[in-house]
Amino acid sequence: MSPALISVVVTTYNRPDALTAVIEACFAQDDPGFEIIIADDGSGHNTQQAVAALQARAPVPLRHVWQEDLGFRAARARNLGTLDAQGDYIIFLDGDCVPQRNFISQHRKLAQAGHLVQGSRILLDEAATARVLGQHLDLQALDAGQKLAWRRSGALNKVLPLLLTLPDVGRTSRRFTWRRIKSCNLAVWRSDLDLVNGFDESFLGWGHEDSDLVLRLFNAGVMRKDGAYATEVFHLWHKENARDQETSNRATVLQRHADHTVLAVKGLRA
Repeated sequence: MSPALISVVVTTYNRPDALTAVIEACFAQDDPGFEIIIADDGSGHNTQQAVAALQARAPVPLRHVWQEDLGFRAARARNLGTLDAQGDYIIFLDGDCVPQRNFISQHRKLAQAGHLVQGSRILLDEAATARVLGQHLDLQALDAGQKLAWRRSGALNKVLPLLLTLPDVGRTSRRFTWRRIKSCNLAVWRSDLDLVNGFDESFLGWGHEDSDLVLRLFNAGVMRKDGAYATEVFHLWHKENARDQETSNRATVLQRHADHTVLAVKGLRA
């Protein structure tokens, strides 16, 4: 089953240069059947200016939802983006993850009823990220030789998934696993998000709100597909977020695993 319209919900917080690189890469997609919602976790005026400039030249619908800066509230930002989305399939993408030109079309190929798709990422180091943003380099334009050279220099943490695309075979996991859950590149049917009440906004600070969503979807019967070697994005380097709430957040997710929890305490339906 192919989605009629895909909504790309892009989370951001005070990093307009990275956001601009991500959105411009979205503009260059080989599949135009999508819209973009920038889900803003309280950014300031510079980001608002960047978004306005992007909207002025957007070839697809581009909207901006914003919430007050009250600390790390990515779960609520993603829920706001989901509520604004008009698509039946939602791809969550972070505002520092630059997609390749076939990002939308590959996600569309992997979309399957009753499944989510965990996308994949390639990490850029600090120096390469500075070059990309400072020189406005088009990562989508890198050829195979350049990608290999970037890998040899350490600019990329891996390169094979950028050179080889695998078909939709053997990607589904019937068992729950904690490995590689990342909401920076995650595709979910809107109906499945409604089923579990979206991300849980009761999580405080950084950490595990993405694992919690995937776990609750699994508890609701939604299977997980691996999007590696098909949906890679370039994840720009950034400083680590404060992780003072990580331990308590993980404890909550582990308890929900034991309790087979499905619904978010505070989610799409508050």
